[in-house]
Amino acid sequence: MATLDWIILGIFFLGLIGIIVWVLYKKDKDTTDYFLASKDAGWLSIGSSIFASNIGSEHLVGLAGAGFISGMAMAHWEMHAWFILILGWVFVPFYDRIKVYTMPEFLEKRFSPGSRSILSGISLVSYVLTKVAVTVYAGGVVFDQVFNIESINIFGKEIDFFWVSAIGLVAITGIYTILGGMKAVLATSVLQTPVLLFGSIVILIVGLGKVGGWAEVQNIVGDNIHLIRSAADPDFPWTGVLLASAVIGFWYWCTDQYIVQRVLSGRNQQQSRRGAILAGYYKLLPVFIFLIPGMIAFALNQKGLLQVGSSDSAFAAMVADLLPRGITGIVVCGLLAALMSSLASLFNSSAMLFVEDFYKKMRPNQSPGHYLNIGRGATATVVVLGVLWIPVMLGLGKVLYEYLQGVQGMLAPAIASVFLLGVFWKRMTSKAAFWGMISGFTLGMFRLALNVIYGLVGKVGSLVKSVLYINAESAKADTLDEITSIGDKIQKSFPPELAATLTDKLNAAKEALSTLTLEGKTHASELIAQVKAGVDAQYADTGGVIYSIASINIYHYTSLLFLFCLALMVILSFMTKAPTAEQLKFTYGAATPEEKKATRESWNKWDIVHTIIILGIIVAFYIYFW
Repeated sequence: MATLDWIILGIFFLGLIGIIVWVLYKKDKDTTDYFLASKDAGWLSIGSSIFASNIGSEHLVGLAGAGFISGMAMAHWEMHAWFILILGWVFVPFYDRIKVYTMPEFLEKRFSPGSRSILSGISLVSYVLTKVAVTVYAGGVVFDQVFNIESINIFGKEIDFFWVSAIGLVAITGIYTILGGMKAVLATSVLQTPVLLFGSIVILIVGLGKVGGWAEVQNIVGDNIHLIRSAADPDFPWTGVLLASAVIGFWYWCTDQYIVQRVLSGRNQQQSRRGAILAGYYKLLPVFIFLIPGMIAFALNQKGLLQVGSSDSAFAAMVADLLPRGITGIVVCGLLAALMSSLASLFNSSAMLFVEDFYKKMRPNQSPGHYLNIGRGATATVVVLGVLWIPVMLGLGKVLYEYLQGVQGMLAPAIASVFLLGVFWKRMTSKAAFWGMISGFTLGMFRLALNVIYGLVGKVGSLVKSVLYINAESAKADTLDEITSIGDKIQKSFPPELAATLTDKLNAAKEALSTLTLEGKTHASELIAQVKAGVDAQYADTGGVIYSIASINIYHYTSLLFLFCLALMVILSFMTKAPTAEQLKFTYGAATPEEKKATRESWNKWDIVHTIIILGIIVAFYIYFW
């Protein structure tokens, strides 16, 4: 970060402050103002906010890191612009017709108060413990690399820069979200989105120029250029990935409060739908501005032109090492924009769920101003919880971050199935929804717990690939520490004879890595693969059926869990009392001729043209990278 970069960063924050001050002049009168921006948002702010809310640390760190390690495998999750189109064309008119503020509120009207409470509770816990945690951890990874600052002296004490950047990020975002509500989230997104896009596109262009062009990237990454992997692939089998990514996509884009709240803020169906279409265009970009730069970082690392400490730092390493002065400042503004917009959306959505789904039930018939103040207080509480989570995140670090990537796959099946059947199938009953969600959530959390219990398998497995890509001494030191840590755990929990055999192999792997030659890295990878096989065999002997469940590929498990939830809900629906006429008003087919006419009048040929363009790009992408 040169002086010019700091000046640009300062200008960005001045612009952000100006927007927030402007928003504060438009005072909020009630919770509709605070949480839904007075339901007067236009298509530009809606589309920008959807995209800015979605693009967070999992893209800056996780997606670029995934591109570095596994190439195009994770692109399925990012080419979900078609789900945003479903949100705009199918769910916008539906949510507008039934007049709900939150997704749990829909479940109460369609099913029962119990269903509403379950979804609210699941959402709040997952927001605070996953989205905040991942964003803060990744922010620390990015800023440590970009700013290259180890500590800061505050009042005579040396404080780790991770703490300063993480707490500052959460606190600044929390302040403007508390004060400005959804209006601040939407308005700041209009500034943050173009800055993020510009900075990321510069990274792509500079990286391609440095590595020698796209053909060189394809040549170096080899088979990782392909989207579709073998059904026997241990990480990304197409038999699991295609359905699992679709289940997660439907849940996230069409039913998650975090995203849907943006289209609920629209002044009418036309503005909300066009905002979704704009977000669809934006959603085509992450593969090109985050995942492919990760692949470029891999190619540069293999050619010795870039020192990447770990896959997580691939994007940040490109920012720190490749960009000229001034441009680095713009890209850092983009990184800040992505992290802050995600946190702001999270804070606002969490507070809305608490006020609408819990507090108003406990304290009904209060004044609008009272609920508005409680909303601000709830936002502040989520901010504090996020800060309190930081030391936990710092202690658990990358291990927890890896586990959290599987959380969405464990939450999505139960929620996606209850919305899919609840909206489109009239025979779906309240008890089926209630017990289907409880069963799906329980089985999802059970698998997540198994991931933690048998986490050693994943840690060893990730090393099999990663040791092949080490080119920097810092990365070697981190890997050697990781191997030592794995050896300690094996010695503590495995039978002495087996533990001795496996730790000998790990020590031999450490010795093979000492010079970082290709032969040494290949030999180390083979030894670590043998250790993984030994760990697998030991867990299979002692874990029995439980370990067999834990061994199911995570995407196969997500797909099977979704199909189980659907089957269970259908069976229970036929065994229980049919829904009432009042409940059926909240199904998709209940729209009156007048409501259908209003929806038809809210779009024209240009909405269709843009929709076809987006779908065409997705099809072309799949054909090219198949």
